[in-house]
Amino acid sequence: MMMFVPQLSFMYTFMLKIGLSLIMLWVAFGFGSLQHYIRNMGAFYMINFAAAGGIIGIHYLLQNSGEIFSGIWFTASGGLSFELKIGFWFTFILVFVILLWFKLVQSTRRTLENRHTYIGEVKVQIGDYSVSCKGLLDTGNQLNDPLTRIPVMIMEASLWEDRLPPSWKGRLAGGEPDKLVLELDGTDFEWQDRLRLVPYRGVNRDVAFMLAIKPDVVEIRIGDQVSQATRVLIGLDGGQLSHERTYQAIIHPDLIQDRQETDSSSPLSVAQTTHTHS
Repeated sequence: MMMFVPQLSFMYTFMLKIGLSLIMLWVAFGFGSLQHYIRNMGAFYMINFAAAGGIIGIHYLLQNSGEIFSGIWFTASGGLSFELKIGFWFTFILVFVILLWFKLVQSTRRTLENRHTYIGEVKVQIGDYSVSCKGLLDTGNQLNDPLTRIPVMIMEASLWEDRLPPSWKGRLAGGEPDKLVLELDGTDFEWQDRLRLVPYRGVNRDVAFMLAIKPDVVEIRIGDQVSQATRVLIGLDGGQLSHERTYQAIIHPDLIQDRQETDSSSPLSVAQTTHTHS
């Protein structure tokens, strides 16, 4: 390329090569999230380094000793030994970084695979309206309505955006859901009699309220197991429950029928005895 278009010689700089590879990854796989992008970047560079190393190794394997030594040059200052020393340490550090990166990628992949065994399909029915999404079974979630002891399944409020009052858009994440309920006085909202305020304790142990809706039925499918529950509340979370968009609901363990009890200290537990509102 430099022979025909010498003006593009700047494209051979290190930073531009890295930048172009990042753009290639973004175009091919999208961004999604930072963790997802870094994982793709790690796989991309490891595959390319392995392929390049294999090609170079095969190239020198097929050469004879005369061809190899014809490319070696010496200087009076010992340039050859200096180059070998730099090459050794560069290779050693690079291999160490690649192995460490590979270990982190593999560890993240195993964690995601284990988490997927706790992810199921959730369908919530209210009258003739239904919402479906992915849900994560949280074995440590003990969020219940303190008066009725009804379990609360948390869902992202954005899933219900087309049925909630337009004035609520973007305000559920700001807290104070009691004010949103008071604003409904005299307004026409078909689910007003289904609304509940569920108290919970956050990380700082302060009492807060979560806006919840009483559905007709909730169907949960995890693997081959299908459970239905009518005694349940749907807590509306104004943020994102998963930065990677892996799931949009947190399933209460009491909603899963005939499921063996799981230790609440499981690393997959999202909340223990209290729920943290995003």
